[in-house]
Amino acid sequence: MQYKANTPDEYIEAIPEERQPVMSELRKVIKDNLPEGFSEVMSYGMIGYVVPHSLYPGGYHCDPKLPLPFMNIASQKNFIAVYHSGIYASKDIMNWFVGEYPKYVTTKLDMGKSCIRFKKIDQIPMKLIGELASKITPQEWIEMYEQNIKTK
Repeated sequence: MQYKANTPDEYIEAIPEERQPVMSELRKVIKDNLPEGFSEVMSYGMIGYVVPHSLYPGGYHCDPKLPLPFMNIASQKNFIAVYHSGIYASKDIMNWFVGEYPKYVTTKLDMGKSCIRFKKIDQIPMKLIGELASKITPQEWIEMYEQNIKTK
């Protein structure tokens, strides 16, 4: 679902009231764990974490005017979503996350290529999401990203 918001704070205010505390906590966990250098922005109508043009002037290959996306969080119609590009780009990170998930949550992992869906908002493994956010520095993400776009 898209919300009309120009800032992450506006986004949190625009989503359903019952989701605001969870999204605020998720945002804080990510910001507290994300390596230095990433920037928080509004990206694709969601709260996004990107490699800014100051670190990666080339930007996103699909639209170089945009900074290089890394991670997003969103309140969708039926779930809260965490989008993490590193899961899609790195089998090691994917395998780590899939292996760790059952240690935190008893519900089945609902995941796409880079999207982790949480239908039960009271069962979001905040500590695990924080660990996931901490796994890749901006420089490591740039290297992984460049390697992946060369092989596609």
